Amino acid sequence: MPCELAGRRYAETVDDDAPDTQEFEEWVREAIDSLPPELADAVSNVEILIEDSDPSHPERLGLYQGIPLTGRSRGYVWALPDRITIYRGSLERVYGRNRERLKERAQHVVRHEFAHHFGISDARLHELERY
Repeated sequence: MPCELAGRRYAETVDDDAPDTQEFEEWVREAIDSLPPELADAVSNVEILIEDSDPSHPERLGLYQGIPLTGRSRGYVWALPDRITIYRGSLERVYGRNRERLKERAQHVVRHEFAHHFGISDARLHELERY
């Protein structure tokens, strides 16, 4: 699966109850690894970033930027990687510091953003009750 955890831009937390950087990144990797093999094999040209929050939309938990697989044609060459950004700080502000709850929601956001990579819209995720 050509996908990698490309970087992070957030301040390390000092809260003893919050997950540390390594633990949070492991949750993201686990979510990626949990994709069914037929989907994982189809992932193409994606980088994952972990940031504190989106300054223009602080309530945003994750963001997919790129050309979904369903929108790619033969002309899709030399393209920059799609980007999935997970907003750790926003997740912590919305879901608190409870490790189990935060882990479940963070992994849900990772899978949600990968759904967009596969061309699944928010409306369709609502229909599937997977939003």
